[in-house]
Amino acid sequence: MAISLSSLSTYLLLLVASFGVLAKGLLDPHFYDKVCPQALPVIKSIVEDAIKQEGRMGASLLRLHFHDCFVNGCDGSVLLDDTDTFIGEKNAAPNVNSLRGFEVIDRIKSALYYVCRGNIVSCADIVAVAARDSVVALGGPSYKVELGRRDARTASQAAANNSIPAPTLDFSGLVSNFASHGLTIQDLVLLSGAHTLGFARCTTFRARLYNETWTLDGSLATSLKYICPSESGDGDDNLAQLDSTPVKFDTVYYDWLMQRKGLLHSDQQLYKGDGSGSDGLVKFYSQNSWGRLDPMGILGNFIFLP
Repeated sequence: MAISLSSLSTYLLLLVASFGVLAKGLLDPHFYDKVCPQALPVIKSIVEDAIKQEGRMGASLLRLHFHDCFVNGCDGSVLLDDTDTFIGEKNAAPNVNSLRGFEVIDRIKSALYYVCRGNIVSCADIVAVAARDSVVALGGPSYKVELGRRDARTASQAAANNSIPAPTLDFSGLVSNFASHGLTIQDLVLLSGAHTLGFARCTTFRARLYNETWTLDGSLATSLKYICPSESGDGDDNLAQLDSTPVKFDTVYYDWLMQRKGLLHSDQQLYKGDGSGSDGLVKFYSQNSWGRLDPMGILGNFIFLP
């Protein structure tokens, strides 16, 4: 089975349009070309430097973007600290002691304030572009990011708790969660491919490790038990890689799912090996390199505006 780049691009354009036709006219990948032409090169340089210092940071910046977008759209609300009038998203269950990369975003903001002579570039756009540049720096495909997003002035911890998909969700729960954001099963499988990067904390996969032995590769389970003890509170923050190449953007994640090596319960739910659910999509994407696909363009071009 083959997929053409042109047909996939057409699909992505239709998907992007579905997020809000009225907002589309406000966004443009060249939004800062005249007002601050140095903006994108500055973001790229700082992201590359951060990843050079710590390879894991690329995954962290990509995850930061995902968690921002899944709560009322890509509006930078994930960056806001608590105030007297709202409780923000940083301490929501999916984010607390887990979400990273804030210091890199702060570095970018400071640099852009200097080169652009003011607050020209929105925080929401910084997060979106930093995610794209992280993918590219780690060997993934580049994609255009629509720019000109407005920054949120409020945030909601409750919305973050309710909107961001949990690693414990079954397949039906994942499908429902993505559908609530206007996304399909295909989008679910494509965006889950971002788990080709990074690591997960013991607390997120302990239940799977000790209670789902029939769906977890035995040799992997044995090695994980050295990292993640069975007792809660013991090694909770210990990290395990999501696939065998955690700092390379490739398709090994899908290969691991087909080998019963999905680290998170929600990952392995995408492939059960019986031809049901999204088995066919996982098998298909395992056979197509990211050079021919643009999955992160889906997330990069969310068009929710406050």
